[in-house]
Amino acid sequence: MKIAIVILNWNGQKLLEQFLPSIIKYSKLKNCTIYVADNASTDNSIEFVKNKYKSIKIILNTENGGYAKGYNDALKNIEADIFALVNSDIEVTKDWLQPIIEEFENNKKTAVVQPKILDYKNNVFFEYAGAGGGHIDRYGFPFCRGRIFNYLELDNQQYNNTIDIFWASGACLFIRKEVFNILGGFDETYFAHQEEIDLCWRAKNMNYAVKYVGASTVYHVGGATLQETNPKKTYLNFRNSLFTLTKNLPKKTLFPVLSIRLILDGIAAIRFLLQSKPLYVWIILKAHISFYVNLPLNLKKRTKNNKRNYYYIKSIVWQHFIKGKNKFDEL
Repeated sequence: MKIAIVILNWNGQKLLEQFLPSIIKYSKLKNCTIYVADNASTDNSIEFVKNKYKSIKIILNTENGGYAKGYNDALKNIEADIFALVNSDIEVTKDWLQPIIEEFENNKKTAVVQPKILDYKNNVFFEYAGAGGGHIDRYGFPFCRGRIFNYLELDNQQYNNTIDIFWASGACLFIRKEVFNILGGFDETYFAHQEEIDLCWRAKNMNYAVKYVGASTVYHVGGATLQETNPKKTYLNFRNSLFTLTKNLPKKTLFPVLSIRLILDGIAAIRFLLQSKPLYVWIILKAHISFYVNLPLNLKKRTKNNKRNYYYIKSIVWQHFIKGKNKFDEL
């Protein structure tokens, strides 16, 4: 199988300096090629790669279209069986590719795979963006094995198996090229955040499998492009979550679930107001306005196969904040 490791870059020279060496060192397979896809950077990222790493192929996107459009544009220029979409702030480990390649070779219905993602800054803990595999509750709130909201679990090898998951983290996501093309790639209206959840949900609606392979480990810095408290990140998360629900929920649950989710977002806005964070109240309102403006378009994007629920049937908000459940195994 031909593997293309594609690192999306935007003004990330320091990250490339720090993390490219591990990817090069531990990805020396015969049919593996490393690419840096640049989203119209204004720093010296590309000059650095050209001068330092002659073997790395470079793709120059004409604009910064974010994660979604950035990868869509770049992957059109790459021939491979498997795309490995790797953030520029990921450190990989020895033999990280082999277990994932074996999963693809042994299971033809496996379309998307995620490795174990640990925290680069404190590597005994799982990392926020993906951890031990992504899941989602009935109201569209994502969580992971090893991470529920901001609670991170210690890695005690408890999630070292291979299992079906709901979504794979965009920080390190493997996908068959054929499936990526069938799905039409990422939804570019997302720009960034939760586009991988939408992609995986659409894949599952077409009866493909999304897997977590715990025998492969990477370390992720997280927040290197948009910090957790960045208002734009908050806006994109609220808005894109509503987009994803609209596009993928079964018809019979679509409007009941959306109605409750909008109410829960309102409660979150009240919480921000009580915390003297009026900016975030406006951000949620802005996200809801965009949701309504884009509702007709997102309804048109719905697939014919979205008849099944794959999500965690309970409310993760209730389980975590009210019932005090912090670990995935407690759910």
